[in-house]
Amino acid sequence: MTRAVRVAINGFGRIGRSVLRAALTRTDWPGVEIVAINDIAPPETCAYLFQYDSVFGPYPGTVETAPRALVIDGRRIPLSHVSDLGAVPLADVDVLMECTGRAKDRAVAEAGLAAGAARVLISGPSPQADLTVVLGANDDLLAPAHRIVSNASCTTNAVAPLVQVLDEAYGLETALMTTIHCYTGSQPTVDAPTGDLARSRAAALSMVPTSTSAEALVDLVLPHLAGRITGSAVRVPTASVSAIDLALITEDAPTAEEAREMLRGTAGPILGFTEQPLVSSDLRARPESLVIAGPEIKRSKGGMLRVFGWYDNEWGFSCRMLDVAVRMGELA
Repeated sequence: MTRAVRVAINGFGRIGRSVLRAALTRTDWPGVEIVAINDIAPPETCAYLFQYDSVFGPYPGTVETAPRALVIDGRRIPLSHVSDLGAVPLADVDVLMECTGRAKDRAVAEAGLAAGAARVLISGPSPQADLTVVLGANDDLLAPAHRIVSNASCTTNAVAPLVQVLDEAYGLETALMTTIHCYTGSQPTVDAPTGDLARSRAAALSMVPTSTSAEALVDLVLPHLAGRITGSAVRVPTASVSAIDLALITEDAPTAEEAREMLRGTAGPILGFTEQPLVSSDLRARPESLVIAGPEIKRSKGGMLRVFGWYDNEWGFSCRMLDVAVRMGELA
């Protein structure tokens, strides 16, 4: 496309606000124009939560409200408050980002198409999407026929490109993946009954072992490796930045030094790399899907390779939403 990709955001929560903040504060997406936001919260609440963020800090510009709009750095972005997505005016929108977390049902995304959007990008797993895409893993499959696309999960975006690179280099036989994940809004702040007993406990007070959707999603994104990767999660009492701890057996057996050099050489905008002894807070607002920690790469005497990496589960994922929106816009 020669003109900007026109993007609308439905759901101005953690991901919706992070997408807008990234689009406005970074120079990576000059071809993206955010043309509309829809959220059921009052406009003053939307403006306040965008301007003052407990994780990323204050927005470095001006944020105001106007009739049916947010005005950010003097630029007016139309703001609607419609619970029925099908009633949101989306004519001339190239990509609707569905960020409410409700689009597991295809009918929710189809309402965005019916409202006028050319395509819908869902900010989470959606088994009924035309395609689940992860940049650096299977984005070569993205085609014009894919009008409803899932951006998978933050953890899948972190682990699938890493697994793809390791498989291409050494041939992956089997792997155990643990995500050490910060707490999220799906967990209670105080003990409260949920379906998962462990996740019924207060999020900021304990490390909570639980499951991860990434196990099934990696099988979906990389079907040639289906069944070879077992995944689990430990939710930890930090507010941002998560980690991947991957232990794998490969057909070839590189030394830790060889694997470190290979991964350093493949570093880029999707998979980053650091030799610094960093801690989680150092990775806040990093745009990569995963930043591999070079000093943590090890090999056991039994031949198992261990790779560790950091990811900002909100910011990095939001950056991938923008990347994929550009790719989808180019298909229109």
